Amino acid sequence: MAAQQNIVNFISDFIDNQQPALAQISDAIWDHPETRFAESFSSALLADKLEASGFAVERGVGGMETAFIASFGSGKPVIALLGEFDALAGLSQKAGCDTAQPLVENGNGHGCGHNLLGTAALGGALAVKAWMERENIQGTVRFYGCPGEEGGSGKTFMVREGLFDDVDAALTWHPETYSGMFSNQTLANIQASFSFKGVSSHAAAAPHLGRSALDAVTLMNTGSNFLREHIIQEARLHYAITNAGGISPNVVQADAEVLYLVRAPQMDQAQGIFDRVVDIAKGAALMTGTTMSMRFDKACTNYVPNRTLESTMYQYVKAFGAPQYTAEDQAFAASIHATLTEQDIDNNLLNISRTSGAEGMAFAETLRTSALTDAVAPYAPNNNILYGSTDVGDVSWLVPTAQCFSPCFAVGSPLHTWQIVSQGRTSIAHKGMCLAAKVMSSTAIELFTQPDLLAACQKERDALRERRPYHCPIPAGVKPSPLK
Repeated sequence: MAAQQNIVNFISDFIDNQQPALAQISDAIWDHPETRFAESFSSALLADKLEASGFAVERGVGGMETAFIASFGSGKPVIALLGEFDALAGLSQKAGCDTAQPLVENGNGHGCGHNLLGTAALGGALAVKAWMERENIQGTVRFYGCPGEEGGSGKTFMVREGLFDDVDAALTWHPETYSGMFSNQTLANIQASFSFKGVSSHAAAAPHLGRSALDAVTLMNTGSNFLREHIIQEARLHYAITNAGGISPNVVQADAEVLYLVRAPQMDQAQGIFDRVVDIAKGAALMTGTTMSMRFDKACTNYVPNRTLESTMYQYVKAFGAPQYTAEDQAFAASIHATLTEQDIDNNLLNISRTSGAEGMAFAETLRTSALTDAVAPYAPNNNILYGSTDVGDVSWLVPTAQCFSPCFAVGSPLHTWQIVSQGRTSIAHKGMCLAAKVMSSTAIELFTQPDLLAACQKERDALRERRPYHCPIPAGVKPSPLK
């Protein structure tokens, strides 16, 4: 217990001293929202900071210009902190504002808090380095600069290229509305683009000569919507028409394209559904006299928590507790909370409860009328599914992985919304970010100093791989694809 308190005291002082600099970096990334595999400013900012702080930085790894690995130390164990920094399209929003006000019409915005995510991992890596130097600890701490989490599966590409092969454990986090553990499995997914090629013609004078690619897209979507009744309840089908063939209704559209995202709890389930979607696309082409081509875009495996490592991380989540908020913080959070619907709040409370069973449900209900959390959510390993996907999943199959949640937003705030973007450049977000940096760095130090703990984490990982072998879901030859 004394050893843990020693770590807590050191890490608290270090991160608190770094908070102004970390907030500045996070805000700079917020100011330059970049989508998947185009995060040149954000990637360079983090990599440059690590390099200036004594880390050896390898840039452009895994065939991705904005991916990098920064290392300090040598030898085993190798402990990784995972950092993300990509934004979302169409979510531009003024910071610190309780109304929807885009800064740039249809511009990008950090609607998932990745400006905070990568910066907290940076702070954690710097703190671990400081501890290793003070205590003369052997081993290697690495920061993984992971691009394209939003729809790109950057980490899965990094796994495919062997960049995690010598890692002993990995730690990360995600901004949320509360402090607790990411203790659920997620959904595996496959994303692919379906292009149809037809024949253009005058839609009135010679419609019989045309072969409509847009009709093919429409029929594919119709068929896929009928498929929904015949897939498992936990699965999800999403699509976006990325090319409708033009804006002239009097021309039969010769080219059209639709992007599909298929999700299910296990990769083999997602693959089975995806294969059926491909058959539907083939059928749509046959019905319309068009030709279909499919481009595999990306995929990621479901996240599997490592309960041994997770339990260790939770001890530090409890040790650091919840942030201390000012009256100004409380007032702004209340103004955001007032913009949310009852359904928004219900959904957020449901997600909180899913992380820890019945006890979590009771805890979540205590937050119903709160704008900010002032307590740590209970932790209970369970088999609930968090209905989303993350490329951390592929890392978790390869190495023992744990991740926590840290409070950066008002209770009820739904991810991928203007409310998240607005809050991502505030003192509330900065406090949650630094809390996550403390938790990750302290957990990493435990792994460096407790070889039996690390061995137990790896034993749990080995048992998982024996039950269900891992295969990278992105085929060789598929390259990372920036958002069009």
